[in-house]
Amino acid sequence: MICPRCQKQVASVQVTEIVRFVSPGHPENQVEDHRICETCAQELNLPHTGPAQPLANLWKLLQFHKQRATRAPAATPACPDCGMTLEELRRKGRVGCSKDYEVFAEYLEDHLERMHGATDHVGRLPGATERGPEVNVESLRNALEVAIQDEDFERAAALRDEIKTLESGSAT
Repeated sequence: MICPRCQKQVASVQVTEIVRFVSPGHPENQVEDHRICETCAQELNLPHTGPAQPLANLWKLLQFHKQRATRAPAATPACPDCGMTLEELRRKGRVGCSKDYEVFAEYLEDHLERMHGATDHVGRLPGATERGPEVNVESLRNALEVAIQDEDFERAAALRDEIKTLESGSAT
C-alpha cells in the first residue's frame, strides 16, 4: 500500500487515532486506523513503537495531540437567543434559556443518561404529595383564571368542576 499522504513510499507505519472516546467498551467510541510511510510519520513527529525510549515516545505522542488540539478548534454550537456555547454549558452545568434545550439536545440527553441512567422522568412531581390537595386546588384556581382570560370557557368549566370536587372531598 502506498502512503496516502505523500503518494510515494510504502505505508509501513500504522497510526491508531482515537476520534471519540465515551467510556471503555462503549459502542459510540470511534477509532480510526491509518497507514503512512516512515518519512511522513517523522514529519508529523509521531512516536514509533520500538524498544528505544518508551517514555520519550509517550512524550511525543502527548505533544502531537496537544499540537492537533490547538490547530483549529471545531465549530461548537451556540444558542442564537442567549449566546451560550457548549463549553459554557459544560462549565456551568445549567442552561441559559429554554432554547438551549433544543440547541444542546444531543449533549444534554447523553449527559442526563450518564447522570441518572435514563432520559425520561419516571417518578413523582415535586410537591405533588408533600403539601396535600390545597396546593392542587390553588394551582387549579390559577389555571382557571388563565382559562377565563384566554376565553377558553370549556376548559374553565372543567377546572371549576374539578375544584368543586376537590373542595367537597377535603371538607368531609
